[in-house]
Amino acid sequence: MGSKERRESIEKLLIESNVPQKGIDLANNFNVTRQVIVRDIAILRAQGLNIIATPEGYIIPNMYVNQVRKLIALAHSRAEIESELKSIVKFGGIIEDVIVEHPLYGEIKAMLMIKTYDDISNFINKFKQSNAEPLSSLTGGVHIHTVSAENNEVMEKILHELRIKGFLVSD
Repeated sequence: MGSKERRESIEKLLIESNVPQKGIDLANNFNVTRQVIVRDIAILRAQGLNIIATPEGYIIPNMYVNQVRKLIALAHSRAEIESELKSIVKFGGIIEDVIVEHPLYGEIKAMLMIKTYDDISNFINKFKQSNAEPLSSLTGGVHIHTVSAENNEVMEKILHELRIKGFLVSD
């Protein structure tokens, strides 16, 4: 299989898949190195394909096209991360990413794609195991999430819950 055919197959797989695809799994599937897959993904992105790299693998968020999306500014302590994530997911919200505004580097964005309590559990476990600091530690706890929801009613429930818990920076 040539590189063009492989990229077409990767595109088809990502479009048809409901779950992220790990780069190493794609590499094994196509009998190439992980670096070849990274290059293929870069080429597909350059061609306009909306491929997101999440901690769980590559995904094309085509299932979220008709959903309501909102940037939500939040602030809380490190100990409250799980509570914040659960406040969003419990109503069916999807936490697409986390963004912080760094004084030197500008916007720093990391893809999350957290949709379920299981995703939250996996994220929290990885967070604890890595002994890493959250991006919000760079900004005193202030950060932004892109959140998508099925409709405006669901989004309002999410915002209400975040407001009650004192996580919203402002309305």
